[in-house]
Amino acid sequence: MKRLPDLQFEYALEKPVAGLDEAGCGPWAGALVAAAVILPSVLPDFIHDVNDSKKLTRIKREKFFELIMADKSLSVGVGIVGVAELDELLLRKALPLAFKRAVEALNQEPGSLLIDGIRNPNLPYPTCMLKQGDQLSLSIATASIIAKVTRDRLMDDLHDQYPAYGWGQNAGYGTTMHRDALDRFGVTPHHRKSYAPIKKYLLG
Repeated sequence: MKRLPDLQFEYALEKPVAGLDEAGCGPWAGALVAAAVILPSVLPDFIHDVNDSKKLTRIKREKFFELIMADKSLSVGVGIVGVAELDELLLRKALPLAFKRAVEALNQEPGSLLIDGIRNPNLPYPTCMLKQGDQLSLSIATASIIAKVTRDRLMDDLHDQYPAYGWGQNAGYGTTMHRDALDRFGVTPHHRKSYAPIKKYLLG
């Protein structure tokens, strides 16, 4: 049985440690979302069951999201970069901006950052990049849930406006249903026009 994310990486860094993760680098539509979480020194019981958001069902993610947001002992920040900004900045600059906004939204100053992935946003804090960090670090796994659920809810709202694209199911990724809708109805204002597959549709 594989272990759940824990605090071994947090222990080695300057406190308080903010764990960061993102949701939405790859989709063809919708905003990019990052989240930052600082866990308290005394952990609430439910946190011990937190896992990488990709390993949880949507129902479990939603349940954890509500528990996390309701527990005021946790500091949570969310950073969002909309489609227009993303197309202007491109992902290389948009992702650091999303992380920056997430950290700025925290209600306390972090001593260091523990970030999932390999793309260092170069924020003004001691930073540790951790590949597959959402599977290893408890604070990153918690942030992954916040980022994923926040973005899913944004895509659900867009799905209500543009149901043909299936964004409530595919979260803006290039599924067959999404491609078929692009063939039939074209590009919406919520598509990332800087992304190659969408450029192809724009060029006809």
